[in-house]
Amino acid sequence: MPESSAAVPARNPSSPDETVIFSEKLWPGAWIWVVALGIASAGILVLAPISLAAGFTAAAVLFAIELVLLVLSTPSLTVTTRTLQVGRASIERSMVGGAAAYRGKDATAERGTRLNGLAYLCIRGWIDPVVRIELTDPSDPTPYWLTSTRRPEELVAALKGN
Repeated sequence: MPESSAAVPARNPSSPDETVIFSEKLWPGAWIWVVALGIASAGILVLAPISLAAGFTAAAVLFAIELVLLVLSTPSLTVTTRTLQVGRASIERSMVGGAAAYRGKDATAERGTRLNGLAYLCIRGWIDPVVRIELTDPSDPTPYWLTSTRRPEELVAALKGN
């Protein structure tokens, strides 16, 4: 599966006057698929003493279930000319303040010791870089959004309008 969508502007079919500036799907990393395959293969071990065919069938069914769950739970990041969507949350770009990218130890600190308990999180453990997106809506108690992304500098540039 592709790690992200094309970075070129595209039209958003839901609104003809919105242009997609940045789009990314936070697909699970390769090691997640290896773990899913390992868990599914446990079906072989459990049912092989009864029937080898039942064991392989159970493994296939388990992997299919894991595949569907992983694909359905994969969030999207989308920046358009009017809105920002991170996972299930969406906000107008006029309510977005600054944005900053973090990698390595700084990203770990943003997810840990520097994390505000009121922040909206869209974090995936298999993606290290994060982007902190400040909100300017005075009626919203959420101070910022923190999201994982494989392309933090591109996301920050899209939010700043570069």
